[in-house]
Amino acid sequence: MAVTDTTDDGPRPRVEVPDEATDVEIRALLTALDGQRRHVLGILDGLDADALRRPVLPSGWNCLGLVQHLALDVERFWFRAALAGDKDVILGLDDSEDAWQVEPRLPAAEVLDRYRRETEFANAVINATPADTAPAWWPRHLFGEPHLYTHRDVLLHVITETACHAGHLDAARELIDGRRWMVLT
Repeated sequence: MAVTDTTDDGPRPRVEVPDEATDVEIRALLTALDGQRRHVLGILDGLDADALRRPVLPSGWNCLGLVQHLALDVERFWFRAALAGDKDVILGLDDSEDAWQVEPRLPAAEVLDRYRRETEFANAVINATPADTAPAWWPRHLFGEPHLYTHRDVLLHVITETACHAGHLDAARELIDGRRWMVLT
């Protein structure tokens, strides 16, 4: 990341100018993450609310609960709380219920829309944060000492977690109605 703080007109406030290589790296990582996000939503396309709420694996989770977990415990938590240090989000974490449990009266479309909104919020943080930036907040009470040191590390963690859960949704969808998501890339 280059920093510019003077011009021919005299001193100016420091303006961060993204390093081209960092920009390319973040764009590539975001492209990979977006592919996994599309997979999460795509494998659920066409399921009705009852199917989205039906547990099909012995552990008892359902597709809608997994999407809510991705919205709140992954996208919101890692990008808005940990990476950006959004104090309102951090304070709200203690008030959160178990994200895997979706209120019975909450429409499925609201859960899916929340996931989409959280990915938009996350993208704003991702696009505004240099790759080597350290998380602004670390949840020591949950994870002990930091093990993700940069924005890049957080992105790679979220890509991995989202891909893992996309695979869980693949298995659930195949058990529900036999549909499979074919990834050819």
